[in-house]
Formats: sequence, structure tokens, C-alpha cells
Amino acid sequence: MIEIDPEDYRSIWGWLRDVPFSQQWIDVDGISTRVATAGAEDKPAVVMLHGTGGHWEAYAPNLKALSQHFRCVCLDMVGNGYSDKPDYPYETFVYVRHVARTLDVLGVDKVSLIGMSLGAWVAARFALELPQRTEKVILMSPAGLMARAENMARIKRQRTAAVDNPDWETIKAMFVHLIADERNRIPDIIALRQAIYRMPETRDTVQHMLALQEPETRKRNLLTEEQWQSIQAPTLVVASGKDYAEYESTARRILKLLPNAQVLEMPHVAHWPNFEDPEFFNKAAVEFLLGGGDQVAG
Repeated sequence: MIEIDPEDYRSIWGWLRDVPFSQQWIDVDGISTRVATAGAEDKPAVVMLHGTGGHWEAYAPNLKALSQHFRCVCLDMVGNGYSDKPDYPYETFVYVRHVARTLDVLGVDKVSLIGMSLGAWVAARFALELPQRTEKVILMSPAGLMARAENMARIKRQRTAAVDNPDWETIKAMFVHLIADERNRIPDIIALRQAIYRMPETRDTVQHMLALQEPETRKRNLLTEEQWQSIQAPTLVVASGKDYAEYESTARRILKLLPNAQVLEMPHVAHWPNFEDPEFFNKAAVEFLLGGGDQVAG
């Protein structure tokens, strides 16, 4: 039985119920793509990218604050969430093409990107390959610099177990290291992930979703130090103090490589900083995205 505290009830709809937003499925080169948008179309665009096996609701706590200033685009990247899951490996090149073509369909040219984990990796490659379309970048729990066998094996083990046996406790256990404070591992997000992992097409393509955890595939998708150094877009790197060591180490290293980077210290959060402390993150993100490059408080 799930315990509900009426004095501290948390829900995705608690963040979205007073936000004007729309959700739709759009055709992106034959891929049915689930997209949520908020904010006026004449505002600067921001695209928000989830992590491995994720979905756009990871940004539910951020839409209200950011859509006051930006046209926000959240999508389930190809092979994830409720978007189509074609029968081929999902590498960063595949994700970047899908994100870029989604923006094309929506009529968005230049964009700032916010990404967590895999989404940060995709955002960095987007900025590298499409600099003419990139305004600014926010990277949370960034991947894409190194390949550690232990971390890759852990991701494969946890995600495969969750897809093979998507009961409540298995899905909930997956979030223990993603979200530091148990109060933020809300039933909504567990139930959503459970529903996605119960889909036959998720089970059928889980190895494609986990392609980047294979050593050779990961190696050819990593950004070299020289490539990180060539990304010119102003970048805010979130340093999460309770994240896995690989991600915090990556954050510290790319801060030294990126020519126009600054850090946002969030020592009290783990892998989903925007979800764990949205008030702090939203203020810093808006300040950075609207600002002229001055240091972000925090």
C-alpha cells in the first residue's frame, strides 16, 4: 500500500495543473513522437531532453517557470517514453537527428538545450554538430566523456531488470540513486515509468535503448576532449553532489574543457537536479538563459 501524506502531497499535476501546455504526437520522418509544448511561440525556444529510458515528464516541475520566458519543447526521444521505438540501435547521432527534425516540424530554428544524463550527452553533440542552431546549453549529470565498465554494467542491469520485471518495487528501486530525497520519488513518476516499461515495444527494443552501454558503441559516440573544447555555446554545468561519481567527475572535467562554461553547484541532489529542487534550478536556469553570460548565483 502506498502511503500518502496529505500535508505533503506531490504529483506531476501539482506542477502542471495551472500551466497552459499542450501534448501531442507528431510525425517526425515516420517516427510518432510525443511532444509537450508550453510558452508563446514568439519567445526564444528551449528544448528539454530526458535520460535513458525516460520521458518528458522529468521536466514537469520546470515548465511553469520556464514557459513564462521561453517556448518550451519537451519530447520523448526516439525509442523512449511514448514515442515510436524503431528496430535499430539508438546512438547519439540518431537522437540528435531526431531532436533536430522534431524542431523542424515544430518550426523551431535556433534553440537552447537542457539535458540530463543521456539528454546532456545529446545536447552536447547537438551543440557540436549544429552550432548554427544552438544558443545556450544546460548540462545536468552529463555523460559522453568517458566509458566506465562498472557504470555501463549498472545501467544495463537496472534497466533490463526493470523492463523484464516492471513491478512497483523494481521500478521504485531504480529511482533510489536517481533522486536523493525519497519524498521526491513520487508515485506519479514511478507509475509512469512502470507503464512505459510494461509496453511490449519497450521490452522488444530495450537492447536498442541500452546500445550506448555497449563498449564499442559507446566509444564511437563519446565526445573527445578536443570536441568538448570546440563547443562555443555558453554552457551551464550542474554539479550534483549526490550523483554517481562518473557524472560528477564528468561535470568537473568538462567545466575545464568547455571554453564558455560556468558551474551551478547543487550539493544536495542526485541525478535529476531539476526535478529534485525545481525552485532553485528554475531560478538559475532562467537567469542563465536570459542573461548575457554573467556568473549564475549558486
